[in-house]
Amino acid sequence: MKTALLTTALVLATVFSFGQRMQSSSYQTVGYINSDGRIQDDSYRTVGYIKDGRVQDASYRTIGYIKGDRIQDDSYRTVGYVKADGRIQDSSYRTVGYIKDGKVQDDSYRTIGHVDSSLPKEWVAVYFFFLF
Repeated sequence: MKTALLTTALVLATVFSFGQRMQSSSYQTVGYINSDGRIQDDSYRTVGYIKDGRVQDASYRTIGYIKGDRIQDDSYRTVGYVKADGRIQDSSYRTVGYIKDGKVQDDSYRTIGHVDSSLPKEWVAVYFFFLF
């Protein structure tokens, strides 16, 4: 029992230290989001950070904010919303996509990406729809 728990803990630690893979609709890796909020491209170059509700580029320049279900740009203008049901809306409340069960879909339900369902939907929305 202890061995199984230790193995599970090591696997989880490995997954979260290397980040959760984000994939295109054809399952090609497009980037990673690490548990510490570091965002990397497919070559592991850091392109940004999400920490304490602040979204930053690779140079630590703030490019946006996550405030609850609201995504804002660097001037605090709302650019979109992430609803509890996974619906993604623009600033005019028009649905632009969905994030559900590890799929990222556009407003016509066409799959545009795949992510680990344990990632916060707001982080995925920032990457696929709003700031990156």
